[in-house]
Amino acid sequence: MAARGSYAKGIAKRDEILTTALRVIAERGYRKTSLRELATAVGLSQTGLLHYFGTKEDLFIEVLRRRDEVDMDAYGVQLNHNDVIRGILDVVRHNTDVPGLMHLYTQFSAEASEETHPAHGYFQERTAFFQQTVADAIKAQQAAGELPGSLDAAHIALMLQASIDGLQSQWLMDNSLDMAAHLSRLWDALVRA
Repeated sequence: MAARGSYAKGIAKRDEILTTALRVIAERGYRKTSLRELATAVGLSQTGLLHYFGTKEDLFIEVLRRRDEVDMDAYGVQLNHNDVIRGILDVVRHNTDVPGLMHLYTQFSAEASEETHPAHGYFQERTAFFQQTVADAIKAQQAAGELPGSLDAAHIALMLQASIDGLQSQWLMDNSLDMAAHLSRLWDALVRA
């Protein structure tokens, strides 16, 4: 019975760390957030914090996973109801409210292009999930007659993801860029072609 209690406490503490890290990184930024600050915010030492994740990189990968979960809870229902672009645009708009998380994502996605980076697998899984989810939603809209059947759903999903990632990099250099407006124009061009 004691193992269950300590296991549940461990899960709760890990959840608290991720929730706190999401908030702090979103507000302060990835580069401006130290492990010491995160540890202090959840009442742990740095060693205690890393006990739950192993390494700093593993912690940040889990922060990105949690961000994905939060975004899917908030906006994923639109994909499930086949309103592909609305859900994506809502996430893109939301990202401007959490620039620190957008920077973490952009930085790690570039670094994870190397197979040896700890986030390489995460980004491969995330890419496959995003593209499959978007392609399936496009196909459902095609089946419902809402989008032309001649569209290549997989190609559009790939183009949308590449555009989102590129627009985020551009926005981080110039936050006056309206990512959602540019993405909306791309969507219109892709589905009218």
